[in-house]
Amino acid sequence: MNIAQDILNGKSLTKEEAYNIYTDDTIDTMTLLDEAYAIRKHYYGKKVKLNMILNAKSGICPEDCGYCGQSRDMKRKDRYALIPENDIVAGANAAAEHQIGTYCIVMSGRGPSDKEVDHITSSVRQIKQTHPELKVCACLGIANDDQAQRLKDAGVDRYNHNLNTSENYHDTVVTTHSYEERVNTVEIMKAHHISPCSGVICGMGETNQDRIDMAFALKEIDADSIPINFLHPIQGTKFGEMDELTPMKCLRIIALFRLINPTKEIRIAGGREINLQSLQPLALLAANSIFVGDYLITGGQPNEMDYRMIQDLGFEIDHSNLPEDTAEQITQKLEA
Repeated sequence: MNIAQDILNGKSLTKEEAYNIYTDDTIDTMTLLDEAYAIRKHYYGKKVKLNMILNAKSGICPEDCGYCGQSRDMKRKDRYALIPENDIVAGANAAAEHQIGTYCIVMSGRGPSDKEVDHITSSVRQIKQTHPELKVCACLGIANDDQAQRLKDAGVDRYNHNLNTSENYHDTVVTTHSYEERVNTVEIMKAHHISPCSGVICGMGETNQDRIDMAFALKEIDADSIPINFLHPIQGTKFGEMDELTPMKCLRIIALFRLINPTKEIRIAGGREINLQSLQPLALLAANSIFVGDYLITGGQPNEMDYRMIQDLGFEIDHSNLPEDTAEQITQKLEA
């Protein structure tokens, strides 16, 4: 099998080719992962990017997303309005202290009000004054041109707005906004020179073809960063009783996304602990980025376990965005 070499030589898989590779039972998952690793190693070596989420506004949302414990249909949920600026800045300080490269500020809701954008931009300006090297990602929902420009002017580096699923399966997952609205938000951010981050949630009942379509849709919108979430079923949600994934299925999905989006930052994200289980380290043979710490309303494993996992693989944390002296201090601390 020479899939990786063909891709590194400039070949792009077609949808039909990707589908056939993904569904071919004679192609062992570990063999597919080995092909993905050859590509990951070519573009990213053994570096692993670290990301951290702050849930800055929780549970206040009119949307009916079937996977989400913050949706309008959830009767019992943790609800709070946008937290104070000092708390957002404090989160950034913690991110910097824990070697995080990208700090993601997330809000529940359909999209931000102008007042909320003011609140976020003021916080980001303070963060950038203290930690100019820290990449700031905003995940605020559906946004418009004016809001995008204000975020850019404040120093927001990246905007996350996941496609979540395929266009074909979208209406099964959510009915209160359209697939086109999600794509449009990503395009607005790109137009304002904010790096687009967009990903998926696997394990919600989508077909193999849906997964192929998802990977190609992200290629088409040219997402710089692709978080791959695996459904963490939450009781009371539409998909709360679903359990379709196994660790090997998850590895196959990650490998597929690397083959289709060879140069992109691919991140193992929400649900990785409960779905990949003991095979979490193997996911980094295809992915080159992880979320560290807790997610929005579900817990992650302790940071130390992630650092140990990276170290045990012989990989290293990507400090490329840090000043040279700071990166050296961190390395010395880890080796001590």
